[in-house]
Amino acid sequence: MANGRNSSTLTTKVSNPTRLRLSRRAILGLAGSFGVATPLATVGIARAWTAMRSASLPDDLPVCRAAMTGDGLSGPPRRLTLAWNATSICTAAAPVGKEWGIFAKHNLDVDFINFGGSTEQLLEAIATGKADAGIGMALRWLKPLEQGFDVRIAAGVHGGCIRLLGAKAAEIGTLESLRGKTIAISDQASPAKNFCSIVFAKNGIDPARDIDWRQYPADLLALAVEKGEAHALADNDPRTYLWLKNGKLNEVLTNLSGEFSDRICCVLAIRGSLVRAEPDTARALTRSVLEAGDIVAHHPADAAAVYAAYGGKGPLDDLSAMLASHTHHNHPIGTALKRQILLYANELKQVDVLKRSTDPAKFAERVYVDLLS
Repeated sequence: MANGRNSSTLTTKVSNPTRLRLSRRAILGLAGSFGVATPLATVGIARAWTAMRSASLPDDLPVCRAAMTGDGLSGPPRRLTLAWNATSICTAAAPVGKEWGIFAKHNLDVDFINFGGSTEQLLEAIATGKADAGIGMALRWLKPLEQGFDVRIAAGVHGGCIRLLGAKAAEIGTLESLRGKTIAISDQASPAKNFCSIVFAKNGIDPARDIDWRQYPADLLALAVEKGEAHALADNDPRTYLWLKNGKLNEVLTNLSGEFSDRICCVLAIRGSLVRAEPDTARALTRSVLEAGDIVAHHPADAAAVYAAYGGKGPLDDLSAMLASHTHHNHPIGTALKRQILLYANELKQVDVLKRSTDPAKFAERVYVDLLS
């Protein structure tokens, strides 16, 4: 999920590890997440590695069983490039797919691009073949997809990583308590702002007139609230989960609250030319990501260790709890996916994010693809 503030990309190619063995690069990355390679760090890495080696693939994963039937990819492994944000816990399924050998099982050799550019640049990179696919947030991507990028949303990945947190000192604990107040956000097109705007509108609060959205660097949102410059903040994990732990903030809502309990926030998008020319490859990639998501859902501690090894920040126990709080078992495809895109498109149109001339039904039909139904 590109943050929209940097204009460059950083390409990171990772070696091809096997399912139950962290790559040397990942092990070194995990050491870095503990700081210098102290004995304590070594113990933490050993425990995480031991847990991964002892874990077995659950028998009750429907996506896993379906994927075992194979995707008809013969010959040498098909090399693909997946764009992601290595610091975003939302994308944990990507490194899990790498380290647990899920991509390899589907005859895919996947490299990662840690994308630091704007969302439009990321989608353009996918559309033009600089990347084959990407994992990102639906409420970040739907607006630029309205512009006509040749990119198709193939599946939902999970829900639950957006949080609206209010200052306890300001007695902010409900939506109504935020009427006329200031909310700190990372940028004016952030998924958190878009989601909260939708919820405010559904509850009779005009997100444009009744809320003052104030932009700060993402890592300083909690500080802005602590200093009294804002009454609340809206952002996504891992930051929001860790800020909530300090005891100074109330969780007003998440993107699993109320009617949104089965909504997804993160999606897998694939370049249209790949979908048309190599549907089996696109299908294999989609199955791999969803199968990896099921592993995240059933083995959050192991997934947290993998995510930390690829640059994720935070104590492993917290990262594991975060992943467990998300819905990595919920990854709609086909008609269910199109329905969610349609719902979001209607809601984004109502809060003036999508253009008034956009037909939500036609938009949903254009931007999604049914590969697995």
